[in-house]
Amino acid sequence: AIAQNTDLKDRLRRIHAESKIIDSASNAKSSPDLVKENSREEGRGLVHQVSNESRLSIADSLTEFFDAQEVLLSASSSENEVSDDDSYVSDISDNVSEDNLSNDMENERQTLDCISESGIGCNSKRRTCLPAPCPNTSNISLWNILRNNIGKDLSKVAMPVELNEPLNTLQRLCEELEYSELLDKAAHTPNPFERMVYIAAFAVSAYASSYYRAGSKPFNPVLGETYECVREDKGFQFFAEQVSHHPPISACHAESVNFAFWQDVRWKNKFWGKSMEIVPVGTTHVTLPAFKDHFAWNKVTSCIHNILSGQRWIEHYGEIIIKNLNDDTCHCKLTFIKAKYWNPNAHEIEGSVVDKSGKVVHRLFGKWHESLYCGTTSSSNCIWRANPMPKDYEQWYGFTQFALELNELDPQTRSLLPSTDTRFRPDQRFLEEGNIEGAEMQKQRIEQLQRERRKVLEENNLEHQPRFFRKSSDDSWVSNGTYMDLRKEPGFSKLDNPVLW
Repeated sequence: AIAQNTDLKDRLRRIHAESKIIDSASNAKSSPDLVKENSREEGRGLVHQVSNESRLSIADSLTEFFDAQEVLLSASSSENEVSDDDSYVSDISDNVSEDNLSNDMENERQTLDCISESGIGCNSKRRTCLPAPCPNTSNISLWNILRNNIGKDLSKVAMPVELNEPLNTLQRLCEELEYSELLDKAAHTPNPFERMVYIAAFAVSAYASSYYRAGSKPFNPVLGETYECVREDKGFQFFAEQVSHHPPISACHAESVNFAFWQDVRWKNKFWGKSMEIVPVGTTHVTLPAFKDHFAWNKVTSCIHNILSGQRWIEHYGEIIIKNLNDDTCHCKLTFIKAKYWNPNAHEIEGSVVDKSGKVVHRLFGKWHESLYCGTTSSSNCIWRANPMPKDYEQWYGFTQFALELNELDPQTRSLLPSTDTRFRPDQRFLEEGNIEGAEMQKQRIEQLQRERRKVLEENNLEHQPRFFRKSSDDSWVSNGTYMDLRKEPGFSKLDNPVLW
């Protein structure tokens, strides 16, 4: 077994080495500075770009669509198609008006604190823009791509790298913690009904920044890719791993002194011609040790409109049910209301916290990209408000301040990361730096390496074993408790890490 293991590693290293040789020659021919930049990058971190304005951000949702390897446009692909049985059908009323959101803040009675503009201090030294603005994609016709591949399995059709944003799905999972202050607040709220209100606000805040992100898609992680985010200012440690490729499953875990957060997510999709529905499959978990709470909830359906032409925009619709698995004192139901052409009020939410007898204790309403209120239209409290967007955010893929920081790589962080961390991905890094040609070449090389690794495993009748997560009894993926321990001792630089790019 040891000999077989060694042979596998040698084969994988040989595949990677051959790929690097071919790639270096190709890069040198088409972009003379590319190879030189690669070697230089090994010895330095990206310089932080500091502006006079350090603005705050809003949380993000999962809006991944049409991946380069698993394009979500194939009606014939069983992996990408939602069956009728799996389709989410929401019965949503249309009874929240714009007036519900126009409360005079000065007249509100603040019994529950509003969480907004907290976390990152105004003296933050994190960057407030990207190295290069996003490319112009107006000349890319998705219709031509589809038309030229009629009759083919579209799940294997590669999309141009310009349709990506320089962030990864694993980093998108981390964006759900942008408003982790809501969990901190819940962890210090003795009343169980008020705790549920803050948990509900946290669930809503995860969708906020997707409002500006319908025009591009995140990179799909390759199998075994990881990402970590240690935020001392926010008090949490986060790590994620791509644990499966077919079907693609991303798992993550975060901890702080106040809470633990974990989930694994995959997507089922429907392409409707002009729009695309993304149905997340999986459960989000949050525990609050102070009260022995274990909250769990589902995600709602997301839809990207105007896929083929026009201005793309995103909406979320469906129901989120939040339950405390350790205490049935109350539960929460949130309804993301689907837009209707006769109703100009889009992006609205309504919900309630209900006790075990069915009595409504708190009513919730708002908009998922703006704010959430608790109370009635005549007397309501702001529980959560989205922070302002960074200056010139349109140039930076519509990223929030928090998103702008996720792919930042400084010398102190570099030495602590495993080589599988997303921040070392050359295609994503090149796109961030505006090197579109280099990003496309690297993307193709990395995807080919993944195909070859998968072939080696298949030939040896082996399955990929995730490094930092394990399957639990209910088939969900949970942390195996090794990431932060290995990070500390002996350190990832002293371990034999997989070579992914």
